[in-house]
Amino acid sequence: MGKRRGGRELLRGLSKKQRKHLREFGEEHPFHDKVPGRPEATQVCELSDSSDKSSAESDSETEVEQVSVYHKLLATLKTSPESESEEEEEEDESESEAEESETEMDSEGSQESREADGGGEDQNDVPEQEEATDTAEQTPSQQQADGIDTSCDPGHGVVEEFTDVKHESEFSLETNFMEEESGDCNADKRDGSSSQAFSEDPFKQHMDKELEEKDVEKMSTLPKTSSQSQWPRLGQVTFSSTLEKPKALKADKEVDVKQLYLHKPLESTWPKVNKQFLSSVNKPSDAFFTPLQRELFCIMNTYRDLFYPERNALTNGEEIRHAYCLHALNHVLKANSQVLSNNAKKRNQKPGADNDDHRDQGLTRPKHLMKHVNLLPLDSHGVDFSRVRMLNLNNWCRYYRQTLLFSALQDPQVNSVFNKHCFNYMGQVAVRNVPLSGSISRVVVQLPHVFRRLEAESLTSVIDTRFQFFIDKVLPEYRDAIMSHTLIYVPSYFDYVRLRNYFKKEELNFTHICEYTKKAAVCRARRFFLKGEKQFLLFTERFHFYKRYTIKGIRNLIFYELPTYSHFYSEICNMMKATDNGVDATWTCTVLYSKYDAQKLAAVVGIERAAQMLQSKKNVHLFVTGESE
Repeated sequence: MGKRRGGRELLRGLSKKQRKHLREFGEEHPFHDKVPGRPEATQVCELSDSSDKSSAESDSETEVEQVSVYHKLLATLKTSPESESEEEEEEDESESEAEESETEMDSEGSQESREADGGGEDQNDVPEQEEATDTAEQTPSQQQADGIDTSCDPGHGVVEEFTDVKHESEFSLETNFMEEESGDCNADKRDGSSSQAFSEDPFKQHMDKELEEKDVEKMSTLPKTSSQSQWPRLGQVTFSSTLEKPKALKADKEVDVKQLYLHKPLESTWPKVNKQFLSSVNKPSDAFFTPLQRELFCIMNTYRDLFYPERNALTNGEEIRHAYCLHALNHVLKANSQVLSNNAKKRNQKPGADNDDHRDQGLTRPKHLMKHVNLLPLDSHGVDFSRVRMLNLNNWCRYYRQTLLFSALQDPQVNSVFNKHCFNYMGQVAVRNVPLSGSISRVVVQLPHVFRRLEAESLTSVIDTRFQFFIDKVLPEYRDAIMSHTLIYVPSYFDYVRLRNYFKKEELNFTHICEYTKKAAVCRARRFFLKGEKQFLLFTERFHFYKRYTIKGIRNLIFYELPTYSHFYSEICNMMKATDNGVDATWTCTVLYSKYDAQKLAAVVGIERAAQMLQSKKNVHLFVTGESE
């Protein structure tokens, strides 16, 4: 009888979830196992004079108080039949946890006495449980009046935190959005104009569009069609898409704040943040954006992919950063407001009602950029699949992703990312301003420039082809002692290491400088090269990027590859004038290029000359710069 009564008391003290787990698996959930002697986390706190309770008592009070904070939070939410049932289950769990914490505080002697009685009923169990529950429901003022010390409880810092109820609603996303939603609904009942404006929001249009299988097949197989237009500030803009027909995008001359569909808080905060970039000569209609920001945001707000290769850290870098941060915040706030609105709708939804209109979330949040973007997760991570968008379930996220790329130059690698890895169904927009005159026009020394074209079968074979072309045809012409003071400009560090190892193997008279060379070694190499003790100087582009040393003594210059930054070409060539020794006529410059260097070549010699050099049957082209021209 004693064992049966003890078993009934055990079941009576468990919650519904615990009893269900006990029936299915024949044991309690491991989460509720009692582990005596478990070390507690060390906490440093200041105790009051009246604090004389044991560590076990303080721990139990901490757990109970956390439950009470949770109940107070639940009391602030709107109740529904579902939430009431969930609250009852949480109360059962909190009572069982409170009972378990009281049981853990019992001494080993009391446990042995109960076991000696055959598992008999302990008369003090129920009063202790009721007392713990009453303590959990007390307010902080009542607990202080009863002599309960809560100075060490981290949960009380949250309860006693000051809350400005009067002004809190102004910064609450849920409150603001709910007011906006109710206003739209009331206006919809009157004339329907607000609902139409809400449907024209680019965010809603982009996220609510449901692609079909035939659309995805078109984007995977058909080529893109493109169109070009000239914008006042951006210049030549190219629009390309597979689904949409080619059409010329036009820049908005004036900005209507209402047509931007900005989230409510941003309408008031953005003009203050962007004030530093606005000049006094701007028109009143342009008080919201600068001309560059207006055209960039006009494109970004259409949710098309954007590539802007004319960002400069010293001039327009922060101006551009503010524009795309505004777009990103606007998107995040709208997505968050949509989730909050659907949460409120689901709370007011009748039990058992199925609604498929609340899909507003993804499967998981990516932790790494590019490597984990748009990949299906291996685990569910406790996701509610009824709230997941269909585009995520169909693994079509790449077609909805908007990519914004900003660069300081037209780089082939960046172009490859934009052209081959951006699949936005809305299309792509790229700024393509071609340089009419290259950086060679800024070379002030009288110098013959010999451009030598090398033939490569593919992009992957260019590296080996360039190295073999250099050691077979170019380097033998400079190994003579007459061709001293030869600087070899190498953009890639890997090519630099390869050349350095080859020069060491051939025992050539050379020195080298890279971005990892120490200052003493740099000074020594510059001195050897200037005095002619070393015939060759291997020089990396990254060293010039970070240090900008003027290398003296250059008589012969070899560009192993065209510079990444076009203005580096004229800067390196103009270093020759740093040595005035009357031997200007012996200066030479040799440049290696291939058909895969079209953009770099156009940035150096200009678009027209680059086209001729790439299409010509001749592999050698000569240009002369200097004061005599």
